[in-house]
Amino acid sequence: MGDREFGIDPATVNSFAKQLGRATSDGFEVAVVVGGGNFWRGATVAETGMDRGTADYAGMLATLMNALALQDALEKTGVEVRTQTALTVAEVAEPYIRRRAVRHLEKGRVVLLAAGTGNPFMTTDTAAALRAVELECDCLLMAKNGVDGIYDSDPKTNPAALKLNHVTHLEAIQRQLKVMDATALTLCMENDMPIVVFDVGGEDAIYRALRGDAIGSVVSSRVDAAPLRAE
Repeated sequence: MGDREFGIDPATVNSFAKQLGRATSDGFEVAVVVGGGNFWRGATVAETGMDRGTADYAGMLATLMNALALQDALEKTGVEVRTQTALTVAEVAEPYIRRRAVRHLEKGRVVLLAAGTGNPFMTTDTAAALRAVELECDCLLMAKNGVDGIYDSDPKTNPAALKLNHVTHLEAIQRQLKVMDATALTLCMENDMPIVVFDVGGEDAIYRALRGDAIGSVVSSRVDAAPLRAE
C-alpha cells in the first residue's frame, strides 16, 4: 500500500513487478506468497467479535485482490505470470497444484500464490513456509514493511534494539524473535529452509534479496552462517 493507509499504491506495485521481472530475466525462478494486510487482517477483525474462521477467509480473499494487482503489473512489464489460489476461484485464478506450479517456474513464469494455505487460523507466514518447502525453494525471503531485519526487541518502540545479522531457527524460536509465527518458523527449521528478512522498501530490495546480496538478516540452521550470496 506504499504510503497509503489502506488499499493498493500503483507505484509500489509497479516497483515490485519491475524487480521481479528483472530477477526472472536473470534466470531466477520466483514464487510469491501474497499477503492481504493492506485490506484485511483476520486476527485483528476477530478481536472485534467476528467469527475467527470467517475473518480469516475474508483475509484470504484480500490476498487474492493483491495477487491480481501484482499479476496485472507484471504482465504490463512483459513478464509471464500465473496466479494460483488455495481457494477455488476458477474465474480469476488457477487452483494451487504443486506440480503445475513447479512447471510454471521451470518455464520462467512468476507464480503468485494467494489465499494462504486455504485454511483459517493459519497465517500467511505459514503459507510462505509451506510453499517454500513444497516447491523446493533455495530460500524463503520475508519482505517486511519498514523493518530491515531481525532485532532483539521491537525497534519501533525501543531505540536501543540490537539488530541481529544471523540467528538459527532454534534461537529465533527460543528467544521469541519476531521473524514469523512459530508454526512457520518450526516448519522451516524441520526442513532446513533458510530465511532472509529484509525491508521491502529499500532500493531494489526484492531484486537484491533474490540475487543473494547481504541484505537484512538471515535465519538458518548453521550456527556460523553468513548472509547468503549468489555463486
